[in-house]
Amino acid sequence: MELRAHPLMTYRGIRSWPPSWHCLEAGIHRHPKGEVGVLKDVRYPRMNPYNGCFLLMEYNRIEYMGCLLIDDLAFCRQLTNLLQHHRGHPIQEIAALDISHTL
Repeated sequence: MELRAHPLMTYRGIRSWPPSWHCLEAGIHRHPKGEVGVLKDVRYPRMNPYNGCFLLMEYNRIEYMGCLLIDDLAFCRQLTNLLQHHRGHPIQEIAALDISHTL
């Protein structure tokens, strides 16, 4: 099963993938949609709730941040670890990963 279609990729009944992307550079008001860019980093939240992770990606030489919120805490931790191992890869490639045996 592809990461993008995993049934646990939800928060309060709403699909979490793909995240909404928000530009990190002042004065730029672009919000790319979907599975674009290259994953640069994955970060755990610094405070509770810990049921999510922050994704940093680069698209057209601009950095964006997205947040994945996941209801299932164990799945969220496994997903975050998996994503950390795919830094430097295109988001679209990551979304197509077969995670049926890894998570």
